[in-house]
Amino acid sequence: MIELPEHAFESGRPVALRGARTPAPFLPDQGDASVDRDGAALIDILVVDGRVTAVGPSGAVTAPEGTIEVELDGRHVWPTLVDMHAHLDKGHIVDRAPNPDGTHEGAAAATGVDREARWRHDDLVRRMSFGLACAEAHGVSAIRTHLDSHEGQGPETWGAFRAARDAFAGRVALQAVALAPMEIYATPYAEALADIVAETGGLLGGVARLDGASPQDDLAAFDALLDRMFALADARGLDVDLHVDESADTARATLPTIARATLRHGYEGRVACGHCCSLALQDEATLDEHIKLVADAGVAVVTLPTVNMYLQDRRAGRTPRWRGVTPVQELTAGGVRVAVAGDNCRDPFYAYGDHDMLDTFRQGVKILHLDHPFGRAAALAGPVPADVMGLSDHGAIRAGGPANLILLDAWSMDQVLARPQGDRIVIRDGRRLTAAPPSYAALRSQPSR
Repeated sequence: MIELPEHAFESGRPVALRGARTPAPFLPDQGDASVDRDGAALIDILVVDGRVTAVGPSGAVTAPEGTIEVELDGRHVWPTLVDMHAHLDKGHIVDRAPNPDGTHEGAAAATGVDREARWRHDDLVRRMSFGLACAEAHGVSAIRTHLDSHEGQGPETWGAFRAARDAFAGRVALQAVALAPMEIYATPYAEALADIVAETGGLLGGVARLDGASPQDDLAAFDALLDRMFALADARGLDVDLHVDESADTARATLPTIARATLRHGYEGRVACGHCCSLALQDEATLDEHIKLVADAGVAVVTLPTVNMYLQDRRAGRTPRWRGVTPVQELTAGGVRVAVAGDNCRDPFYAYGDHDMLDTFRQGVKILHLDHPFGRAAALAGPVPADVMGLSDHGAIRAGGPANLILLDAWSMDQVLARPQGDRIVIRDGRRLTAAPPSYAALRSQPSR
């Protein structure tokens, strides 16, 4: 356990972290700094008035008189992390809306029943706030959440999101995406939803999935829906974030169609696609073709390893044969920006989790084989999602940036990943965060309106 000197990160005095070990992807200004076998650099970090004022090789940073010196002796220091794909509105309903069979279909049905019966303002704000408090305590400083925005539900959910965002202003930076079946873009409601999203500063999105008998016929109709969505987004200056190919069906892949629509509408660099599960099952030639198209369109991909491994290829009485995750290594090698994110938390789609991006990264490394060597794996949980979200002050440690840090009692990446790091120290704007994750007692009495 790390023992901080008296008044460190509490008194407002400058603090120098000496001998911090930080993965190089979190250090954008360190250039060719020497790194260890895990790809981490040994550095000093100077914090003054809530900002990082200097970052440099250990022993090379000069501190002003009166600075509190903290000797970390090579322990890991990370920036606070970024979760760019969450579902705060669904969170923490698993006790009252259990998934009957563990499948994606069972999850969708259970969620739909609960949404219609109980998703009112107070219930939504309470559960969103609970999730945000968990994330904040674990060292997550930015979240992009998808919000179920079906007609009849959208205005209420977006109003609750705005209330939660206001309550956590300066604590967790929040973005929101409209989530609904793509078919809504063929209805008059699409215009009203786009206006709500624009008024809130959100993003347009939807669930890209083909269910008809003919993939060719489906793609033609799907293309028209994409054109309508992009037109609504462009008219309001909105970016796009979609749920894509969350299945094993390679014949009905929508990702290449989305990439072509992105190019057609001049939306390069402004589109993110989450899941992309079936991409991993394409033959090598098709995989290469799709990755090149995605890279050319500047589409970012978000992998959700814990939830996709949990849901995909699930059949009663049968052990799954594949992990359900998108081909992260191939996408990265092909020049695609790839982020890792948490997805669902204690809801019918995933009954577990605690909005902890460090835990998501720990599991992602193992599921996606991002080790041996680690290389730039850490970028998936910080710099990449921050870049996709347009948040320059998150996911990295740089001079001039906020002192948003996670101090870990671990000297190597294997130690970081071996334990939950429940004794981590979270620093926000130069102050030690003392709040623990909230008790589940806060959810015991959930209002229905």
